[in-house]
Amino acid sequence: MTDATDASARAERQVARVRDSAAERFGLARDFYLSSAALRPYGNAELSFTHWSRSRGVLAPESVDVPGSPWWRAVNERLLRDKAEARLLTDGVPGTPSARSVEFWLDFIRTPSPGLWYRAHNASIVAGYLRHEELAAAELQVERFMMNVALLRVLFTHAMLIRPRLALGPLAALGPRLADPRGRGVRMFLDLGRSFPAVYPLTVSVEEAVLDEHALARMLDYGLIAPRLAALYAFSAASLEEPRLPSLLDQGVPAYAWPRADRAIWYIGNTGPHLRLIARATGVRLRWESRPPGRR
Repeated sequence: MTDATDASARAERQVARVRDSAAERFGLARDFYLSSAALRPYGNAELSFTHWSRSRGVLAPESVDVPGSPWWRAVNERLLRDKAEARLLTDGVPGTPSARSVEFWLDFIRTPSPGLWYRAHNASIVAGYLRHEELAAAELQVERFMMNVALLRVLFTHAMLIRPRLALGPLAALGPRLADPRGRGVRMFLDLGRSFPAVYPLTVSVEEAVLDEHALARMLDYGLIAPRLAALYAFSAASLEEPRLPSLLDQGVPAYAWPRADRAIWYIGNTGPHLRLIARATGVRLRWESRPPGRR
């Protein structure tokens, strides 16, 4: 039985207090980084994404006229809870880490570095994805598409830092600088605002969302990341010590809360000479078909 005063239980209560307020969720996320001068620079990427999620409305409580997303709220809570528990343990509150992701956050707090931040952050995010796939399945198709894009991008940025040759091939020297969570460059990779409308629920189809995507974002998703997905998920599974992660691909195609019958939708944006150019420049070839079977 969990002691009501241990770090895990106290972290749960901290998250429960902010559950029905998107602004207070953001505040709890921000306060973690403000708790130490050494941690402060690492909040840029996460807080930018949380701000965007808040502006979309996905973190809004169920009680409002336009409620948010149960899935996005749940994944956000996992990240908040893991960080809160690690912070409490660091501050001397009794208890033992309730999950491997909490242990990773402890490592980061004790010795902040870009690599340890990605390992901790991505472990919490992946744990949230795996825990809440049933909630994801209840979302619209275009929202589930976005979930997969968000995941593959954050895994890719981790690889740019730790395994830059895997991520960028001959351009590997650029990886660590671009992926550093303390810099602004990483937002180019994690910012979904270039790819999807900032509303919830989305009122466009997947096809419309992909074809309206900013050219740079499509180049990133289809030219850089898609040809590397199998290796990328294998790297992340090892780094995060989560062997279930590769199961979120189906023969190299994103498959989180995604039925095999709909996999052809992923091929829609795989067009344009600029995609082939960036793929070749980074040492890979486009692997997906240029259009879904049966489409013109």
